[in-house]
Amino acid sequence: MARADVPRVKPPNSLDLNDSHPRRIKLTAPNINLSLDQSEGSILSDDNLDSPDEIDINVDELDTPDEADSFEYTGHGKSPNSGQESESIPEYTAEEEREDNRLWRTVVIGEQEQRIDMKVIEPYKKVISHGGYYGDGLNAIIVFAACFLPDSSRADYHYVMENLFLYVISTLELMVAEDYMIVYLNGATPRRKMPGLGWMKKCYQMIDRRLRKNLKSFIIVHPSWFIRTILAVTRPFISSKFSSKIKYVSSLSELSGLIPMDCIHIPESIIKEKNDPFSVFF
Repeated sequence: MARADVPRVKPPNSLDLNDSHPRRIKLTAPNINLSLDQSEGSILSDDNLDSPDEIDINVDELDTPDEADSFEYTGHGKSPNSGQESESIPEYTAEEEREDNRLWRTVVIGEQEQRIDMKVIEPYKKVISHGGYYGDGLNAIIVFAACFLPDSSRADYHYVMENLFLYVISTLELMVAEDYMIVYLNGATPRRKMPGLGWMKKCYQMIDRRLRKNLKSFIIVHPSWFIRTILAVTRPFISSKFSSKIKYVSSLSELSGLIPMDCIHIPESIIKEKNDPFSVFF
């Protein structure tokens, strides 16, 4: 069957705006020539354009906005944007405070605040003890056992002695209420444990004026030649009043005739070393 010729519809010369049925209109853009003269160094010049074979881009190495601009959160659990508050600092518990107080003690000596390392002096705290009272009132007997001093061969000897010195002075101030005496137990103390001249001088200088005045007697039990020499050398640094209070006692029996011994602790090393008849009572 032959196809009949269909007459072409002639396009309208004007747009009917009153037509009730809107129609799509295809507008043809005018030709725009974006090319520039290559001789002028056009950026569109063929010399400046890379061919697809010359372009080498590794897509995996490109930083996307999510990778380059975002904040890297490495925490565990909830993200920082979850609205949850960050973990707070643990509170300082009462038990931790008590433990800290056991490790460090703050004292005031000579109107200056000092901190004592209680952990380092723990093995040597028995160097000073309360030996009861004598006479009427609260006249204290303070016992100083030199055998409990640290060995001078320790690498931190000076640090230990510095803290032990502060402990002895501060403890002495707590023990003494009125008049008092010091009983210095020198027995069973090797030379390497004897305190140096500088340490003894510093002790005397740091003792409060009230403690110097209220000290009535300084008894040295089992004095050695070395301790006698040390005290003789220190005489220029101490007052004549203090020197007059020093008394040497050669045995525990002699000591028991001067003061009550009920509350005085004699170290076992002294009892074993000294051939003292009075030692059988300890």
